Amino acid sequence: MRFLFQIVIFLFIAILAGCSSFIPIVNDTSKTPIRVSIIPKPMEQRVSAKIYIIPKKNVICFNPEASKAVPWLQKMLQASNVSSEIVVGNNCGNWNLIADASLEKVLGDEGYILEINSKGIILKSATQAGLFYGIQSLRQLFPAGIENNLVEGTFNLPQLYIKDIPKYSWRGSMIDVARSFFGMDYLKRHIDRMALYKLNRLHLHLTDDQGWRIELKSRPALTEVGSKGSVVNGNSGYLSQEEYKELQKYAAARNIIIIPEIDLPGHIYSALLAYPELSCEDYSNLKPQVVLPPELYTGYRVGWSKLCLKKPEVYKFVDDVIKEIAEITDGPWIHIGGDEIKDPLYKTFVVKADSIVRNYGKTTIGWEEVTKAPVSNSLISQRWNGKTKSIVDVKVIQSICTSFYFDHANVTGQEHTNNWCKKDGVSLEDVYQFSANDVNVIGLEAPVWTELVLDEEMLDNRLWPRTIAVAESAWSQSDKNFTEFKDRLKTHQQRLRTMGINYFPSPELNWTKNEDLDLNQNVFKEFLP
Repeated sequence: MRFLFQIVIFLFIAILAGCSSFIPIVNDTSKTPIRVSIIPKPMEQRVSAKIYIIPKKNVICFNPEASKAVPWLQKMLQASNVSSEIVVGNNCGNWNLIADASLEKVLGDEGYILEINSKGIILKSATQAGLFYGIQSLRQLFPAGIENNLVEGTFNLPQLYIKDIPKYSWRGSMIDVARSFFGMDYLKRHIDRMALYKLNRLHLHLTDDQGWRIELKSRPALTEVGSKGSVVNGNSGYLSQEEYKELQKYAAARNIIIIPEIDLPGHIYSALLAYPELSCEDYSNLKPQVVLPPELYTGYRVGWSKLCLKKPEVYKFVDDVIKEIAEITDGPWIHIGGDEIKDPLYKTFVVKADSIVRNYGKTTIGWEEVTKAPVSNSLISQRWNGKTKSIVDVKVIQSICTSFYFDHANVTGQEHTNNWCKKDGVSLEDVYQFSANDVNVIGLEAPVWTELVLDEEMLDNRLWPRTIAVAESAWSQSDKNFTEFKDRLKTHQQRLRTMGINYFPSPELNWTKNEDLDLNQNVFKEFLP
């Protein structure tokens, strides 16, 4: 009987050993677990006091469905000055990538399971996106020097088990390139940074009174004339269609979808300069499109320009624009703006514009005012003040200005910032503590309006580290604890420095001023797997 009991125990241990990749690690009670500061905080995380030392020679084992994730892992190991070879198979290396569609029932289409044990690393997901996000969590476990090839010698990874699933499908950042233009180099760097923190939507505000920033072949004067302006001391310019397509490809490799916004029917002066027949107002400084230079608008006032909604040619213009934007946009959404406009035909226009977007196979997004009109239930409302009484039941993106308008000050009194929505600014805690108690909410997005943001250093300063708080709130399903979040975020200062980010030196984090940045050293820049 005793012999039989021993056999049972032996078999039980053997089974456990054979299934070790699926067993959550139990903390070693003899030592303190190693500190892990992953952002966004994983849904489930167990960390032991044991370590895994990355060897100089590594084998990446993957099944065919996981192939797109392999180059990202290779790049990370290369940046750590260790070698790697790749092998197609299952659990045949010290790095194992597994994409298994059956895991979607457990992990959804963006979740992942990451285990680091004594034998190596196992990363599993139902999708390539989930594997990519798991690699970003791994990346944060590596020294900050990985971001620009400054890792020397061997280093350790904590043995741990993570199961992680995002709270929201929409985790966004918006840059207004219309008031002051920011081009390909900056936008690519921003995409790189978004990816590290698992943000997945980049909303580009492409048109406004000051400038039109996207080339359209059907309406060439929009950029020939309308792109010439900016706010005072800002930058002019535009994205060619080839650049726009390239940017989308770059973003897609990082699981980020670009959403173009063509602001209609207001915020439209740059288009009226190019095509003055679209206006019914007597703008004394409007010139025919053949006259250069045009009378550009360089001010900050909003809500004063609009299309002439009683003219049939306006709807031909809108159709031309939406059709071409739809043709060159890979993602499923087109944003039509729709804010800060008063016109008796406003509701009629919004319904028609929504119909045009859907006619070209895309889903409409609009600022919350559009839900005053009987738009389709497929439309997505982007709330920025929460004051609109909607007459339709639609999905919602939360961008409430008191928590997410990053043109506002990081701290009270910061120079070159807006304060019309919140006089004392939008602090890191304001961003983090936002709570969306609405079943229609699909996610969060933080806009930066650029009336007072004139260069890349200023834009970095408005975005970071507050964008990290957006990422945490949009992804993490853990209970909110600002003190604990700050403790994790403090450890990311050197990583942001190494990535060349001109972050705001937040007093909440006791961060120092960022100096001597090299913006060209990020090893993931320009990288397409």
